[in-house]
Amino acid sequence: MFLDKFYLPQESEKKWYKKWEENGFFAPHPGNGKFSMVIPPPNITNVLHVGHALNIVLQDVVTRYQRMKGKETLWVPGEDHAGIATQNIIVKKLASEGKTKEEMGYDEFLETTWEWAREYKDKIKNQVKSMGASCDWSRERFTLDEGLSKAVRKVFVSLYKKGLIYKGKYMINWCPSCGTVLSNEEIEYENEHSEIYYINYPLESGGNVVIATTRPETMLGDTAIAVNPKDERYKDIIGKNAVLPLVGRVIPVISDDYVDMTFGTGALKVTPAHDPNDFEIGKKHKLEAIEILDDEAKISFDGPYKGLSREKARKAIVSDLKNGGYLVKVEKYDHSVGHCYRCHTSVEPKISDQWFVSMKSLAEPAIRAVKEEKVKFHPERWEKVYLNWMEDIHDWCISRQLWWGHRIPVWYCDDCGHLTVSETDPEKCEFCGSTHIHQDTDVLDTWFSSALWPFSTLGWPEETEDLKKFYPTDLLVTGFDIIFFWVARMIVMGIEFMDEVPFHDVYIHQLVRDKFGKKMSKSLGNGIDPNEVIQKYGADAMRMTLAMLAAQGRDINLDERAFESYMHFANKIWNASHFVEMNTQNVKIEHFQGLTMADRWILSRLNMVIKDVTTALESYDYNIAAHGIYDFFWGDFCDWYIELSKVQLEDPKLKENTQQVLLHVLQQSLKLLHPFMPFISEEIWSNFFDGFLINASWPIEKPEFYFEDDGFDFLMETVRGIRNVRSDLDLPPASKINVVMVGKSNWPKDSPFELYISRLVNAYSVETARIKPKKGMTAAMNSDMEIFVVMDEHFDFNGEIVRLNSKIVKAAEEFRKLDSRLSNDEFLKKASPEIVEKAKNEKSEIEKTLKRLDNTLRKLKE
Repeated sequence: MFLDKFYLPQESEKKWYKKWEENGFFAPHPGNGKFSMVIPPPNITNVLHVGHALNIVLQDVVTRYQRMKGKETLWVPGEDHAGIATQNIIVKKLASEGKTKEEMGYDEFLETTWEWAREYKDKIKNQVKSMGASCDWSRERFTLDEGLSKAVRKVFVSLYKKGLIYKGKYMINWCPSCGTVLSNEEIEYENEHSEIYYINYPLESGGNVVIATTRPETMLGDTAIAVNPKDERYKDIIGKNAVLPLVGRVIPVISDDYVDMTFGTGALKVTPAHDPNDFEIGKKHKLEAIEILDDEAKISFDGPYKGLSREKARKAIVSDLKNGGYLVKVEKYDHSVGHCYRCHTSVEPKISDQWFVSMKSLAEPAIRAVKEEKVKFHPERWEKVYLNWMEDIHDWCISRQLWWGHRIPVWYCDDCGHLTVSETDPEKCEFCGSTHIHQDTDVLDTWFSSALWPFSTLGWPEETEDLKKFYPTDLLVTGFDIIFFWVARMIVMGIEFMDEVPFHDVYIHQLVRDKFGKKMSKSLGNGIDPNEVIQKYGADAMRMTLAMLAAQGRDINLDERAFESYMHFANKIWNASHFVEMNTQNVKIEHFQGLTMADRWILSRLNMVIKDVTTALESYDYNIAAHGIYDFFWGDFCDWYIELSKVQLEDPKLKENTQQVLLHVLQQSLKLLHPFMPFISEEIWSNFFDGFLINASWPIEKPEFYFEDDGFDFLMETVRGIRNVRSDLDLPPASKINVVMVGKSNWPKDSPFELYISRLVNAYSVETARIKPKKGMTAAMNSDMEIFVVMDEHFDFNGEIVRLNSKIVKAAEEFRKLDSRLSNDEFLKKASPEIVEKAKNEKSEIEKTLKRLDNTLRKLKE
């Protein structure tokens, strides 16, 4: 069976993924050691984007590599129920149909959401498959499946009984749009252009005090004015009472060190029910907390503003303050405002009865685990980010006012008020025996179930074989944006419930931006759909592109044209394999005999690339590994060895050995390529070798294939030098040239070096001479030999000197412009690192070209 003329990725990808699954290659098989990993479960809110694709590809590269190393390899797939985000989508979908979730009812709403979940789980699964992910689908999990629900309840009950889960009224972040509490980590702060309002608060005893606020609408809930005890301006009014404008409430003037004397007027209105700092001041001074906003952020306080949104109330209150003579002035003011990470609505500080996890004692062993390097971050700088957050950790609010999610396993007795906290649904109150009980209506934060992912997916709380064998897992590949949401909490829960860290290495991958460095978004229309990329270029081209760009610690600026480049690479692999196939029929790899300098060089280079790619993969330097095999296959194998093999294949004495070397290098190259480009490598493998490439052994260095350089480097220098002369003198590649070698020849006698040079530079003769030819241009030289390109009698030296001078002037001008740009501080400050790097590289290349042209010009004048 011969390879087709063209590679058709769509046909190959479907065929091989099906064969891999049918043959059970994604499941773990006994081997030399083990490797396990759990997928960061994608949210079921939408199909996957190119950021997900990067995450999936990097995980699959490692999984395939570890499998080929002979390890018992498990990669667990799954999806996340994404409580807030999914419920938002369903609510919006219902609204478009003129319905509400309340009208639909709890049970029907959940069934509708489950239908969505099943549909998008399948879509995501198919997308992950299309990327070539070799995860074990027989072990697929979902954060709301039965097993994980059991794990969630057990963890909740256990922490509750230890006193680490508690319920209480505290200041929380409330999203009026989503209708639920948010944790501190779910708040995104954005700078807003706003105003600061200066308001006169009359004192009962006469006089007044001016306060400054960005939220005048909350003054309806003021219960004090606070000043700093060190502030000389206000020492005489501490202990006096003020009258709240528009409301008439009498409120005390108190002193507190918290007050910033430099902000506004130095006098602070205190609203304990609607500001976290005011809440703490209120507790300290035993102030009343008056709630003036409802769950939709509308005014609930009795009076003329009741029912108004906070935005409309602000306008009305400011107008009334102005009319009443209380408004002193208004100034422009920029400040940071918290927004919901899901819907981007401004969050509202609010006192609410919620469930919390006490985190301080749980965090301590998780901090030690990272400091003691039981868990390592790659790149290492993310360790500091993790530790800074963990060492200043706050209690975690875990209750959410949603219908979609893990219902909190707490039942309230309607008769005695007792709380029954249970892993199973109770039939009666555990205290008084009453059957009049009802379950808490809130659900748990999505990240609560996700925090258990590394061990719950392996069967915990049951003592399963998977749990014994594959926990702790070896690696987590994830994004920097969920270090706090997820990575930290998994470490906490893993140590608490498994007495061991959940993974040993955490690889924080890059953020994928558009080609201009902007974050991809639907609103900007600059996103790249991985489905479309796969359809247009093939999965392997997409995978190789992302791997090549995945440098540790640097975001990826992705231009869609990059996929085309690696589609061409796939075609290069295919065409090279076709060449090998046509020239190695009925050949088997046996013992090499009579190696030439080209054979020795390619085998040495193969050894080096095996070492380099292996080292890079072990340290998660995906881009270095990808560049290594790319440069070797395209540059060393295709551009050099395959071209030279055409000379050797024509020599009966060299043919058989050349065939074996071609076949061997292709075989090992396919193995190195497989983690990055699994489909095309498996397709080609099936035409040459027995078995499947997916479970073939990873290549290893062979000491006997390391050879000292015996002139091949100088051969390459010679060829490049001759090509440069062609380029500098505008000699067309198709035109034949004469090459003369002057000096002592040290080329190995077992290699047809003259034919090598002739083949690679299109020379009609390669001769040896004792003296320098009259019309010769030096192409290369070493201590023993100088290589010349000899011009024929028709070559116009004077005309060429004029042309080269013109070329040098143009290049020098380009160099001057680039040098000027790189000397400009404004350019260096404003331009992205990639653009600056590109300019530096261009300058360096032009500098080399100028030196070469100057040298060529000098030789022409000799």
